[in-house]
Amino acid sequence: MSNPLRKTMVYLGLADEEVDYEHPAASTAPPPAAAAQRAPVTPLRRAAPARATAQPEMNEILTVHPRAYKDAQVIAESFREGVPVIMNLSQMSEPDARRLVDFASGLSEGLYGRIERVTSKVFLLSPAHVATTGDSVEVEPDVDASFLARD
Repeated sequence: MSNPLRKTMVYLGLADEEVDYEHPAASTAPPPAAAAQRAPVTPLRRAAPARATAQPEMNEILTVHPRAYKDAQVIAESFREGVPVIMNLSQMSEPDARRLVDFASGLSEGLYGRIERVTSKVFLLSPAHVATTGDSVEVEPDVDASFLARD
């Protein structure tokens, strides 16, 4: 019996029909020399590197004073490594600060972390293995509670 791909190619006219005679003594395994010349095959999907179940000790906190949105790369790289990041957005324009807070929110959500507002323009990004405690501040109804209130 011939290869189904070959039959399809013959049917579509992409290959000539050849008569294959099967010999009962013929082996379908490739010769040993041909098997030794094959290149190693790399699977398309690689297994994720095994991460240690115990989280490393927290020995640093990164404080960033971004001036432009391009500083988000430093924040992302540190947060991915499990380092808590404090962002002080007081030196940024309001549109760029909102954009960076949106980015940081997505970053922390995607890596199972947390983002907390410390002051009106200071935010703490804490990875999943870092617990934060503090007073919960309730917003008074007569106070302007916009995300980035002007000081």
